[in-house]
Amino acid sequence: MSRLAEAITRLEAVIEARRGASPESSWTARLLSEGPPGAARKLGEEAVEAVVAAVSGDTEGLAAEAADVLYHLLVLLAASGVSPDAVAARLEAREGVSGLQEKASRSLSPP
Repeated sequence: MSRLAEAITRLEAVIEARRGASPESSWTARLLSEGPPGAARKLGEEAVEAVVAAVSGDTEGLAAEAADVLYHLLVLLAASGVSPDAVAARLEAREGVSGLQEKASRSLSPP
């Protein structure tokens, strides 16, 4: 398993452990208490910061912002009741399929 996969696995456990914590004592608990809208807003902010770092060529900043994006994505998934396994299943279904083909198939599927 890659270091990133291991870190994400540990982070998933921390997020679940913070689910019942007080929003005054835990940033994760605070985000979860705000539900999907609050978690999504924060993920959007972090994604923009990652884009700015990438465009400006700040590789250290991009690594830090990418970590923030991954964390906030996992919090959003938890707040929305979407398991990381559900995301993994979608990724696995796309393995071996051209990104162009996969994108085209989504535009043909009914909403």
